[in-house]
Amino acid sequence: MRLYSAGIDSYFRCFIRMKQTQVYDVLIIGSGAAGLTLALSLPDTLRIAVISKETLDAGSTRWAQGGVAGVLDKEDSTEAHVNDTLIAGAGLCNEAAVRFTVEHSAEALQWLIDQGVPFTRENGDQLHMTREGGHSVRRIIHAADATGLAISDTLVKRAKERPNLTLLQDYIAIDLITREKLGMTGQACIGGYFLNNRSGEVEAITAHATVLATGGASKVYLYTSNPDGTSGDGIAMAWRAGCRVANMEFNQFHPTCLYHQQAKSFLITEAVRGEGGHLLLPDGSRFMHHFDSREELAPRDVVARAIDHEMKRLGADCLYLDISHKPADFIRSHFPTIYERCLELGIDMTREPIPVVPAAHYTCGGVVTDNNGRTDIARLYAIGETASTGLHGANRLASNSLLECLVYGRAAAEHIMATTDFSAEVETVPCWDASQVTDSDEDVVISHNWDELRRFMWDYVGIVRTNKRLLRAKHRVELLRQEIQEFYSHHKVTHDLLELRNLVDVADIIIRSALRRKESRGLHYSRDYPDALPRAFDIVLTSKYIKELGEI
Repeated sequence: MRLYSAGIDSYFRCFIRMKQTQVYDVLIIGSGAAGLTLALSLPDTLRIAVISKETLDAGSTRWAQGGVAGVLDKEDSTEAHVNDTLIAGAGLCNEAAVRFTVEHSAEALQWLIDQGVPFTRENGDQLHMTREGGHSVRRIIHAADATGLAISDTLVKRAKERPNLTLLQDYIAIDLITREKLGMTGQACIGGYFLNNRSGEVEAITAHATVLATGGASKVYLYTSNPDGTSGDGIAMAWRAGCRVANMEFNQFHPTCLYHQQAKSFLITEAVRGEGGHLLLPDGSRFMHHFDSREELAPRDVVARAIDHEMKRLGADCLYLDISHKPADFIRSHFPTIYERCLELGIDMTREPIPVVPAAHYTCGGVVTDNNGRTDIARLYAIGETASTGLHGANRLASNSLLECLVYGRAAAEHIMATTDFSAEVETVPCWDASQVTDSDEDVVISHNWDELRRFMWDYVGIVRTNKRLLRAKHRVELLRQEIQEFYSHHKVTHDLLELRNLVDVADIIIRSALRRKESRGLHYSRDYPDALPRAFDIVLTSKYIKELGEI
C-alpha cells in the first residue's frame, strides 16, 4: 500500500524503510549567485548544506554576460535606477521591493567586490560601467563580457574554503518535506527528499531553515539561452507544497541569441547594443526605429517582439546584430568571449554582423516572497530567479537579476539568523521507500514528452499569444500531466523524470496565468487583448485554490 495516493497527492512515496537523515542548520537548494551569496553571508558557526543537481557552477549564473546593475556612480541616483526599473516593469513592479533592492545595491556590490570578483576597471582602479537597454545611464559593472563566470568562479572558490559548508553535487530535489504532509500540526518546511544521482538512492535532508535558490524555468521552451538544468524545480516544489506563485505568464525572451547549428544556447549580451550595435534585416537595413524611439536600447520585450515580427513577416530564419562599425580593438577588448566563440564558428564580428534569434531567457514570476525571502510556509525561503519579489513586474530590467540574487541572498541570511532557533530539535522524518515501484523499460516516454512539452510551449505560449493557442496548450499540458504522473507513480525516479515532472507543473502554471491575463502588458503580448488595462494587477495562483475549483 501507499501512505499517500499518488494519483491524488503525488508529494511522497510510501515510507517503510528507515535510514539515517542528514540534518543541518540551513539547507540551500541551488548553488548559483543567490544560493552561494546566502551561504557565504551566514556565520561559519552554522552547519550548512548547499545542494547542486550537477556541478556547483552548472546553473545560469556563469552564463550571464552583461553585468550587475547598481547605484555606484555620482552621476547616478537611487531615484533614477528605481524609475528605470518601474518603467521596464510596465506598471506591475512592487515599488517598495524595487526601492529596497536599489537602496541596498551599493553595499551588495561592494560585498561582491570584497569577495574578489575581478570586475573590469579603467583609468587605474575605477570600475568601468556600461549601459544596457532600459537604463538611463551607465550603471552596469562587469567583468568584460563574462561577468557571470567571474562571479560564479569567485563564489564557488569562497564556498570551498568554508569548512562549515557541505557542498553536495549531483543531487536533484524531488519534493519539499512539510509538517502538513507528514500529518503534523502547524505548517512548516522541514527539508526535502533528494535523488543522489551518483548512488541512485533517495536521501532525506532536513534543516531548521530551507532555501529555494534553484533558478528559473526557461527550459520549458524549445529555444532558450539557459543551461539544461533550468527546469523550474524550486517553483514546482513550492507550488506542490502550497505556496503562492505569481505572474508566471511573464517569460522574458532575450532578443539576441547566436543563431548557429553548433551554438547551443549562446547569448549575445545586450551590452553589444549598449555599446552601439545595430540590429539589421537580411538586406542590411535597420528596423528598430519603426518600433520604438529608443531603437536598439529599447527594453528586451520590445526588441524581442520586433525581431519576432520581422522574422515572421519576412519568413527569415534569423536577423543580424552588427557592431563591426566599431574599431576591432574595441570589440575584442569589450567582448572577448563573444568574439572568440563567434570566431570558432567562422563569424568575425569585427568584420561582419552576427546572426541572432530571440530565446527564452528569464522567468520574471515565481514563488511569492517578502523582502526577507520568506514564502507562505514557515522556515521556507525563496531567492533569486525562483522568487517573485515584485522587483521585475511585467518585464525585468537588464542586469537587475544578479543584483536581486545578491540583495535578497543577504537579506534572507539576516532574517534566518534573527529568527531561527538553531537549538531546537529538527523533526524526524520517514525515509524514502522505493520497494513498490519498478525500473522503467520505456524511457522513450520521458524523452518524447519532454520534446512535445517544449515544442508546444514555444509554438503556443511564446513571444506572441492568442486565446486559441493558449487553450490548445492547456489541453496538451493536461494530457501530459496525467501521463507523467502515471509514470512517476509506478517507476523509480530518475533525473530526467524529475525535471520533466517539474517542467509540466511550471508549464501548467504559465498557461493558466496567461489565460487569466486579459490584456497585453510587458512580456505578455496577446493578439486578442492588444491593449493594457487601466490598472495593473498580479496573477497569483495556488495549487490548493485550483484543486478547490476542480481544475486539476
